Amino acid sequence: MSIETLAFAPGTRVQVTQQLPAVRRVDTTTVEGTVLRYRQSKTGSWFAHALHDRLWLDRLELRKDDGEVTVLNLDQYTVIVPVG
Repeated sequence: MSIETLAFAPGTRVQVTQQLPAVRRVDTTTVEGTVLRYRQSKTGSWFAHALHDRLWLDRLELRKDDGEVTVLNLDQYTVIVPVG
């Protein structure tokens, strides 16, 4: 089983770092939590020109330590590291 498969398995604790590149800087954010679900889901993007005029995104649902559930859109700048 690959590290990518393990990182997305429900119940796995992960640290996710995402970067948003800008012209003169890169904004970085990190969140840690337990994986609830990994899925691909479509957006409401009408300009995507894809199947059914929707763009499909990889999404990771996490439960943070304080109980908050967050949904992260994954892209090429996302790094997921299993914790523990």
